[in-house]
Amino acid sequence: MKFGSHVSIRNGYLSAAKHAFSMNASAFQYFPKNPRSLSAKNFNKEDAALCSEYCKVHSMTSVSHSPYPTSLTPQDSFKRNQVVKSLLNDLEISEACGSLGTVVHFGKLLDVHEPLASYQLMIDVLDEVLNEWTGSAKILLENMAGKPGSIGTTLEELTQVRNLCGDSEKIGFCLDTCHAFASGLWNGGNWQELEKKGRELGFWDNLGVIHLNNSNYDTGSGKDRHANIFGQGYIREEQFSQFMRADILKKVPFILETPKDVVSHEEEILALYKKWGD
Repeated sequence: MKFGSHVSIRNGYLSAAKHAFSMNASAFQYFPKNPRSLSAKNFNKEDAALCSEYCKVHSMTSVSHSPYPTSLTPQDSFKRNQVVKSLLNDLEISEACGSLGTVVHFGKLLDVHEPLASYQLMIDVLDEVLNEWTGSAKILLENMAGKPGSIGTTLEELTQVRNLCGDSEKIGFCLDTCHAFASGLWNGGNWQELEKKGRELGFWDNLGVIHLNNSNYDTGSGKDRHANIFGQGYIREEQFSQFMRADILKKVPFILETPKDVVSHEEEILALYKKWGD
């Protein structure tokens, strides 16, 4: 099992990897650049290469997370151009750091009267990015936390968008446990059904990372409010155990995006290894 958390790149990519390792993490996530901007970053390639080498030496897995303004359903051509250039920059940084890829949130519904238009726009934007991208780092599509029936909350949507893209082999998935719980995709008691559905759709074969988060609200709430894993949220330990004991997830890294004001990530990672580590 690989457990880790989101870490800061304030002091560079190598420093981020070293910080994660100091917390006994075997995986970590980072923003490749300013998380509130789509501006391309002229990054330090030597620092990124040192990060990549450090992760190889210490058997660490990393992923990046695209900045908050990133949208696969941009509302105009100017924003679309920004998003495409930003994602290519994110992928370039991820590749240089030796990361699996870049986590990107599923797109939003732009018109309730024409829902298919939003899916088609997503596919067009992904195709535009991946037609130009030649590296091995992937875009990792993340499930959304909306109420049941909202866009981006089902395995069918994630896999179908991937299947309809021209460069589908360059796309993987990120499963957020809080998002899945909030949307009702995973209600804490339907793991067997979810596992079966994922197998049928090929979802698990392309899962790159799991965002391991508890939820401050009950399943079906549609609210994306993360809580700590142990004793803080609505998802119980025995329900998380269904994920941890699943053979199909043994090689998938689990990344914490939980609050740090009550329990530090270092303490939480230690507790995860104690509870579910190999």
